[in-house]
Order: sequence, then structure tokens, then C-alpha cells
Amino acid sequence: MVTFTELEEKQKQFKEDVLMGLNSSPKYLLPKYFYDGFGDKLFQQIMALPEYYLTDAEMEIFKTRCKEMMLLVSEFKDGFDLIELGSGDALKSSQLLKCLSDNKVNYTYYPIDISGDVLELISKTLPKAIPTIEIQAKQGEYLEALKEVTRISTRPKLILFLGANIGNMYPQEAESFLLELNDLLNPTDLLMIGFDLKKNPWTIFNAYNDSQGVTKEFNLNLLKRINRELDGDFNTELFEHYESYDPCSGACKSYLISLADQTVSIGSEVLKFEENECVFMEISQKYTLKEIDALAGKGSFMVERHLFDSRKLFSDVILKRK
Repeated sequence: MVTFTELEEKQKQFKEDVLMGLNSSPKYLLPKYFYDGFGDKLFQQIMALPEYYLTDAEMEIFKTRCKEMMLLVSEFKDGFDLIELGSGDALKSSQLLKCLSDNKVNYTYYPIDISGDVLELISKTLPKAIPTIEIQAKQGEYLEALKEVTRISTRPKLILFLGANIGNMYPQEAESFLLELNDLLNPTDLLMIGFDLKKNPWTIFNAYNDSQGVTKEFNLNLLKRINRELDGDFNTELFEHYESYDPCSGACKSYLISLADQTVSIGSEVLKFEENECVFMEISQKYTLKEIDALAGKGSFMVERHLFDSRKLFSDVILKRK
């Protein structure tokens, strides 16, 4: 249960991060703030879009390769902790959870997410779908919440980081993240990370620039959230979603573009936007298999196995500490 004081502190941090980003040059907003109640629902719509291949590709992996995943944890004879960083609605991981429960494997599921709404949802829905599941949801930042789990449980761990969430970091950030994660794990622990692979550039571009405009609404919702929670007065009709993809670097980036010279207030703070000025929203980094192997090595992990979908659009990569 999040206390009133904790909510106040979160709102204070939200405002500080927003003002820091929008007073920077170039301007930016942190993508972790996409996920309020409205943002969660919009992202669920994105995952169901025909252009957004990532969900179907990774879902196929979890539907068809669960037995292989089970073999990975077969060494954990006395049970283990299955910890999911950025669990969302557990759409994909629920396939593995069900497979484990059906086979009477002893495990505790720890979903970690920044969104309290989505954690409340899965805490209600998963036990109905999987009656024997033991679930302990943790709201917060990935590594801080993981540290808390490691304090309360010494069992072996399988860490899931799915949905190409690692792509929301620049490669250098991803390397630092892996090193920090490595420090929290024991030699026998396992890590599974979902990577979106480089492919036809138009396939990637269209996934983040859908014809229905849901991705646009997802980005604009962050401005609406600022209006709702921080006393902002953004006119979202004066901002446009723009997507870019560089097939060489693999960097897919989202922006909001100001369509006019305008002034925006957030509480007592006044911010100026020039016509055509951009606000950087998010990166979705794509990788080759060689780049994944290299990144793992820099993070002091070694690749145990790649699990692909049938079209090899996506890979869930099993990693172990060196």
C-alpha cells in the first residue's frame, strides 16, 4: 500500500523531472512517466495493433518455448523466485507462469512495475487464471525493487526483462544497467531479456507510427498527465508525434514537435516552445545477434541461448553471469 507521503514524494519527483527535461536543450521527457492509468490502457491498445509486431512475436516464443524455459530452472530443486522487471499486464509471462504451475513447480512470482494500476490489475486477475500462483507485487524502479526482493528472499532467481524494454535505453545505458543487475545476482541465477532485432526498416518504422494514431495519443497522454497532475496547460493540438528510425545504428526515436511558438505553464513555471522545436520522448533500440552478444559481454554476462519466434523478428535471450 502506497502511503499519502509516498504519493506526495512521487508527485514532487515527477514535477522535478518534467521541469528539468523541458528546461534542457534539447527538451526531453522521461518515458517512465508514460504509464499512468490512461497510459497503461493506451499501451495495451498499441500491443494489439497490426503494425506492432513485437507483442505477437514474443508471445509466440512464450507459447511455443515454455518447456525449454522450464528446463532452465530445473536445477532449482527447492524452488525459486521468478522476478519480472516491468511486468505490465503479464500478458506474455503468464504463459510461463501457467506452464510452471501446471507442472507443480515451486516458485514465487514477483512482478515489478512503476505503475501501481497495472500491478493491482494482475494481482487480481492472475490468481483467477492460475489459482496456485504465489504472487508478491512490487511497485517501483527496477533495480530498487529488485534489491528489496533480494533482501527478503535468498532463493535462486530467474529475472525476466521482456517486451524489448532494454531497447528503451541507449546501448551504453543498457551496458551500465546490466553491470548493476549483475552485481545483484548470484552465480546460479538466470536472466532472460527480450531484444527486438534489426529487420526491414519500414517494418520497424510502421510499428511506432501506426495508422490509427494510438502511438501518437500515447505520447500526447504524457502532456495530458502533466496537465492533470502538475497543473499544466498544454494544448495537445499544438504538438505532433514524429518518429524516426536509423537502420544503421538501430535507434528508433519518438518526439513531440511544437507546431507553433507557444508558452506553457506548469504551476508557476513558464516554459517557451518555438515552432518546430522537438521534445525527445523515447528510444527503442534494435540489435543484431552480434550486438546482443557484445552487449552481454560488456555487462559481464554470457549468452546461454537465443529463443526466436518463427520469423526471427525477436529474440528472448537467456543470460548467465560470467
